[in-house]
Formats: sequence, structure tokens, C-alpha cells
Amino acid sequence: MEDDDRPRPKGDAASKLAAEDLGPYSQDELQERIVLLEREIARVESHRLKAAAHRDAADALFGRKD
Repeated sequence: MEDDDRPRPKGDAASKLAAEDLGPYSQDELQERIVLLEREIARVESHRLKAAAHRDAADALFGRKD
């Protein structure tokens, strides 16, 4: 079974972050968190674009499987 076909574990990191109480954080801590999350979004988007380009190259070479 390929990694992409494996079920993802429930409660991934993004879900856990979304459920976290932000009340205890200071303004500065919240700003640091925003910066960190923006960097993570950029990293994930970069990976997604590379994966899409890889998939497009494979589809062009081998034909698209639907």
C-alpha cells in the first residue's frame, strides 16, 4: 500500500491547533503564533505545488489515470 493510500490518523496537528484555547496567550505570543502558522502555510503550499508538478509530469509521461 502506498503512503497516499493509507488512512490518516484522526486528530491531526491542524485539528488539534484549531481546538486549542487561545485565552491564556498574550498578544505577543499570539503574534508569534501567527508568524509561525504563516510560515507553515507557505511550507505546505510549496510542498503541494511541488507534488502537483510531479503528478502533472507523471501524467504527461504515462497518461492520466482516472
